[in-house]
Amino acid sequence: MKINQAYIQKQKKKKKVVDTNAVAHIKSTFNNTHVTISDKYGNVLIWQKAGSSGFKGSRKSTAYAATLTAQKVAESALSLGISSISVEVKGPGAGRESAIRALAVSGLQITSIKDVTPLPHNGCRPPKRRRV
Repeated sequence: MKINQAYIQKQKKKKKVVDTNAVAHIKSTFNNTHVTISDKYGNVLIWQKAGSSGFKGSRKSTAYAATLTAQKVAESALSLGISSISVEVKGPGAGRESAIRALAVSGLQITSIKDVTPLPHNGCRPPKRRRV
């Protein structure tokens, strides 16, 4: 079986980031936590989720899963040359504070923390109350 050499040699290489400032978007839901780092224009550089970090099922929604996810993103960000980030947090999940704490401990300087959770101004009717 012949393998195409151009296919083997063509691997994505991470581009060097010249700007050291970035934005970390943390979306924490009841089921998962997404951590994304983009530049100031909104172009995504790095992303990671609790599910792709190795957690499955109900363990994805824990604060520990969010911590490990944020640590992986922070390591990648430091290798790209990012040193300071501003954090935008969205959602009501358990991984909000633990993800921010993990980003700070890993060596990234946090310049601002902003809550961008969407709140309705009496828009759509909410779903009926859950009965368990």
